[in-house]
Formats: sequence, C-alpha cells, structure tokens
Amino acid sequence: MPERIIKVAGRRSKLAVIQSEQVKGMIESEFPEYRCTVLALQTLGDQIQSKPLYSFGGKALWTKELEDLLYEDKENSIDLIVHSLKDMPTLLPDGFELGAITKRVDPSDCIVMAVDSPYKCLADLPEGSVVGTSSIRRSAQLKRKFPKLQFESVRGNIQTRLKKLDDPETEFVCIVLATAGLLRLGLEYRITERFDSSTMYHAVGQGALGIETRTNDTFLRPILDRIADRDSTICCLSERSLMRTLNGGCSVPIGVESEFDEGISTLTLKGIVVSVDGSEAVEDSISLVIEDDKEDAVRCGRLLAEKLIANGAQKLLDEIHLPSS
Repeated sequence: MPERIIKVAGRRSKLAVIQSEQVKGMIESEFPEYRCTVLALQTLGDQIQSKPLYSFGGKALWTKELEDLLYEDKENSIDLIVHSLKDMPTLLPDGFELGAITKRVDPSDCIVMAVDSPYKCLADLPEGSVVGTSSIRRSAQLKRKFPKLQFESVRGNIQTRLKKLDDPETEFVCIVLATAGLLRLGLEYRITERFDSSTMYHAVGQGALGIETRTNDTFLRPILDRIADRDSTICCLSERSLMRTLNGGCSVPIGVESEFDEGISTLTLKGIVVSVDGSEAVEDSISLVIEDDKEDAVRCGRLLAEKLIANGAQKLLDEIHLPSS
C-alpha cells in the first residue's frame, strides 16, 4: 500500500515555515504511518508592505492564495493550511473550516527596544518617542496609556522589523510585536517588556495556530482532533465569536483576554473596543460554565459582544467603519 502523504501549506516567512513544520511534526509524531510535506507560499499581505494593515480593510490578506490551493479540483492541491490564528478570518469561504487549534503559547504583546537602548519599558520613553507597530489594535490601546508617544506603521516580517529598528538611522525607539512570534523564532532575548491586560489586551487568537481544511475531509478530521488543544480551542473559539459578532478584523481595534478553568469548567472572557485615537474605550467581561465545548464557547463570545454593544461599543465601531471623505 503506498504511503499516504499529507500536504501542509503556509506562508513563506521564516516564522510561518517554522509553524508549518511544527504542525508537520505533531502529525508525524501521532501518526508515524503518514508523511507530511511542507509548501510555503507568498500571500497578498506579504507582497504589499508599503501601507499599514488597517488601510486595506479586508480580512483575507494572509489566506486567499493558500485557500485557492485547498480546493479539491485544483492541480497540486494541498490538504491543510497552517495559519497564525490571529490572521485567520472569523468567517471562512464556503467549503472550508477551522479544523483544529493547537496549544497556545504566550498570547501577550511585547516591546522590543533597539539594540543598546537605555530604556527598559514604555513608561521610560521621553515625550515624542516613535513606537513602531503595524496594528491599529496595539496603537489605539497604547495611545490611551501613553498619549505623549508617537505611533508609526512598521511592516514586514519579524526579522525585517527588527532590522529597521536596529538601523542607526531609524526613527523608531522601539517596536511592538507578538510575544509568541519571538518565542517561536528563538528571539526571546529581544523582548524588553511584556504587556498584561492592564496595558494591552491581545489580539483574537494570538499565540495559537489555526489549521484550515476542507469541510468534507473526513480523513483529516480524526488526525486534527488528536493534535488540537482543548483549553486553547475553547478560549480561541470564544474570542473569534466575539470578533465575528462585532464584525471586526485587522482594521478594528478589538482586544481580548480569556482563561478556561478546567477544574470548575468555567470560561472567563474579557474584551475591549477602542477608538482609533485611543480617546474612548468600552470594556467588559463575562464568565460562563462550559458544558458543550464549541457551542458554549461561541455563545460566550457572542454574549460578551452583545454586552459591549449595549455599553456603547457600536458607536465606536460605526465611527471606525465610516468611509473617509
């Protein structure tokens, strides 16, 4: 009987390849009878580096080119896509599903100071210091806490951003990155300060990997069930439900924090919606006993979104979605 090969695809950056290789390793460890191959592709979000992410407005910057290869009737089709879950749209095209969520690593955001910088935290920076971030969620929340700092877009993969930061001619005093990406790249030593939710709520799904598959792929389903992480899945499904209910994406400053207490089977979800300039914010939380993992996690996210809307988040969302004149 010929060996079954599972084709794993992801983006072309060093971090994305590492993530694809991690999923490959998980599958081959659990199912040594199968072999995985990894394919790396460039997406639209990788190609366009000159504009901040929020200016695109779309939610499929990192997925469409990969999904084109996931259709069954395509030549050289693939079996699954490995995403950073934070970059994965909450509504997938017909025929695709979120097949698994892997164990989450630290979902926080962090500050990386330039090499040889004398500063150890954002609070130390002098007025007018320029902080680099490609995320409107990060800049909006930090503007609330540090109104005297300036925030400018910095695009590119992690290595590119670090190179821009360390350039002697750089305008940036520091940049904001996802802690998880630095950990996966072995760059933990570059982290100067990690934020907790008192300073910044993290992105929906941050720190976890999402595996996208065809909805009719009955072969992969039991394989992915084996490598999925229950606690991370419950937390991330609730976060994605909140974002989906609020109709958010990379262009909307929505932050979250979640925790599942397995001992009492209770999920606690916190969320925030911030105006782009950081001057206004609506924040709330909810706790829910989980009986049906998927159904109750999704319900928890929806209920918190409804609380946020009732408390004024809709006004902020409407202002963000207004077309520019």
